[in-house]
Amino acid sequence: MRLGEEHQELRTAVRSLLARYEGAAAWGPLTQQIGAAGLAVPEEYGGAGCGPVEVHVVMEELGRVLAPVPYLGSAVLATQALLAARDTELLPALADGGSTGALAWAENGSWHPEAIRAHAVRGPGGWRISGAKDHVLDGAGDGTGTGKGAGDGTGTGDSADVLLVVARTEAGLALFHVPSGAGGVTRESHTTMDLTRPQATLTFDGAEARPVGADGDRVIAHVRDLACTALAAEQVGAAERCLELTVAHVRDRVQFGRPIGSFQAVKHRLADAFVRVESARSAALGASWAAADGSPDLPRYAAVAKSACSEAFSAVAGDMIQLHGGIGITWEHDAHRYFKRAHGSAQLFGSPAGHRDRLADAVVGPRGTGAGRLG
Repeated sequence: MRLGEEHQELRTAVRSLLARYEGAAAWGPLTQQIGAAGLAVPEEYGGAGCGPVEVHVVMEELGRVLAPVPYLGSAVLATQALLAARDTELLPALADGGSTGALAWAENGSWHPEAIRAHAVRGPGGWRISGAKDHVLDGAGDGTGTGKGAGDGTGTGDSADVLLVVARTEAGLALFHVPSGAGGVTRESHTTMDLTRPQATLTFDGAEARPVGADGDRVIAHVRDLACTALAAEQVGAAERCLELTVAHVRDRVQFGRPIGSFQAVKHRLADAFVRVESARSAALGASWAAADGSPDLPRYAAVAKSACSEAFSAVAGDMIQLHGGIGITWEHDAHRYFKRAHGSAQLFGSPAGHRDRLADAVVGPRGTGAGRLG
């Protein structure tokens, strides 16, 4: 599961770029100079033809700086949903960063397909969708596409102009594309705990839609696994940065005439944090390689990675706050930003406990029936 030389070169390029561009201003250069938006898109549709391992590298670096760019929502969720649905019409615009995408999926705080109540009906004028979706990443705004203009660095990407919606039909779950500016769509942004990850609630009232994939259960299951895999990589990068900042602080902070990092209790805390970060890295890389290999065990790897990396990041971010002391809870210090991202991302796409339940079901069957694939 070791990364190759080309992966290290990609890491170096992304880290260098993120050091030059702060915040949302990084999205344009990421898409145009590195081609990050199209990494996982096949070359025939304007992408780089890479895969989950390359996405892993980018997500780690974005996590290190908590970059508020729409990579997860657009380059992972929306792009992978289209690839899983085998609909390629919208891929070139997403791959070159000219558009940003959002996948409206969760309802009532749940990402489980059984929670989906939004419905689509076909009438004389085509398909229409009604219902509400929450936790839509980068789904705020009026849908006019502030993600456009990415080539000159002016696009913020905070309002997706390629909107994909999962809804129920008489035949089951299906994936739909709602055109930008379509009537019957209300977007409401939310002030979340983690201000670096914009989320919105979208309400549809007979909104015009185009079907892009009928097998919604399969699409959502696959996208969920890839989303958890990518998010786990981000959590590893952020946790690693928390540890680096904390180690630097305890080396410089002097108390009782000596650096606080020389105290045994602090050394033990940092050693435990290091083990958490490296164990999480192994879990995240394992899921990325499973996705790259098309392994049928990807759901298990993704569940392990999401659970382990969520809890590792939360623990290390908590240690960062405590070992920084009073400065760690000030608005000016970055510690609170990592702490908020840790707890927000832990619940995204399902809680750690929820993914452990999913893993248990895969191994021993629902409610311990012994019907799991491993028996």
